[in-house]
Amino acid sequence: MLEQLGMIGVTWRQGGAESLAEFALPHDGAEERLRAFAVELGLAELAYLSTCNRVELVYAHGERTAATDIRPAAFKLLAGREPSSGEATRRLRAWQGEGAAEHLFLIAAGLDSACVGETEIVAQVRSCHERSTRLGLSGAALELLFGEALRIAARVRGETSLGAGRVSLAEIAVARLRERLARTTGTVALVGVSAMTERAAISLSAAGVPLVVVNRSAEPAQALADRFGAVWQSLDAFRAEPAPVEAVLAATAAPGPVFERADLERIAARTPSGEPPLIVDMAVPPDVDPAACTKLAIPRVGMDEIVAHAERNRAARLMEAAEAREQVDRALATLKDRYTERYYGPLFGALQKRYRITAQEGVKRLFRKELKGLGEEERAAVEIWCEVLARRFAHIPSLGLRGLLHSGPEGSVEAFLGGLDPEFADELRAALEVGATGRESGS
Repeated sequence: MLEQLGMIGVTWRQGGAESLAEFALPHDGAEERLRAFAVELGLAELAYLSTCNRVELVYAHGERTAATDIRPAAFKLLAGREPSSGEATRRLRAWQGEGAAEHLFLIAAGLDSACVGETEIVAQVRSCHERSTRLGLSGAALELLFGEALRIAARVRGETSLGAGRVSLAEIAVARLRERLARTTGTVALVGVSAMTERAAISLSAAGVPLVVVNRSAEPAQALADRFGAVWQSLDAFRAEPAPVEAVLAATAAPGPVFERADLERIAARTPSGEPPLIVDMAVPPDVDPAACTKLAIPRVGMDEIVAHAERNRAARLMEAAEAREQVDRALATLKDRYTERYYGPLFGALQKRYRITAQEGVKRLFRKELKGLGEEERAAVEIWCEVLARRFAHIPSLGLRGLLHSGPEGSVEAFLGGLDPEFADELRAALEVGATGRESGS
């Protein structure tokens, strides 16, 4: 099952925020496109992770689907166009099997982020898996993979010093806001309800900064505003008649700019200090057109600048990540064991069942012939003894199979099955099918 895993992705390292935006799926229609992609490629499971510094596909091939390079198809899905010759393999990275598991673990632990040890990524990984589950695209393979990824993330934050200090891209953005507010105190507008705006709200409200939450949908905006004693406006209302603010932090999932030049002019006209507002744009693609800010002389901090700041501190923080990296390595070994037990557990159960059935049939023959004069208590004792003996006999080949699975050469299990009588071998192959799909055995 571990060999069926794969990941394909692109990060901020490959061309910055502008290049990354090319591969982010538009919010509208994304779920239908993911379902269709899984069917088209014969993928048993699929998840889509999109953050301000990465876009990743996590998938599991079907039991009978060959593990091929699907980057050209993934490129078409994400970018919405056919790649030119060699473009997909040049611009998208791919991981397979244990390498895919390791890559997701590093992401969840914050070790593969622009800001090493960032905190928002855990919620984003969890949300990614929850959406996959909701879409019916998560099964046994991704459940185990994401479960272990979230466990390792929790251990890294709880047992190492990696999470100490400013380890969030949102915190870097907040630092820029605080620099501005130190000179011109006032209100900050948080546009969009996301992990980034929530993190910023925590830091800014703790410093006593007044907040306005701006969002298309009322319910999540009201909930975020209520948590931090803020007010909220709908996006349309804010664009038409913005609350007086000194700065705007935008982090929506919109497919294009949510503020046009006229909107920015209205925001600038109502800045209490009289200075142009500071725009911190954490969205990919951008929520605020950089060219419009330049024309209006409005200072704008985009994701490229935020990531560049994080990268300058990356080397030093990686020195603190050695212990976290050890945690990831241990988690990989644990994942192998979990996959083995999940995938091959039904096989062990079928093996034990066959031994018990064989023992029960033998006992019945004994009761009909040699032991037909036994009383009820003696018969019950014999049946219990045979059941225990059958389990002990089944334990021996089960141990051997576990050893083959962990350290034997490829094909060891099929070689084992090939030495059995055909009917018994088919029973065990059927049990493997149950393990592959994650379904409970009906027998």
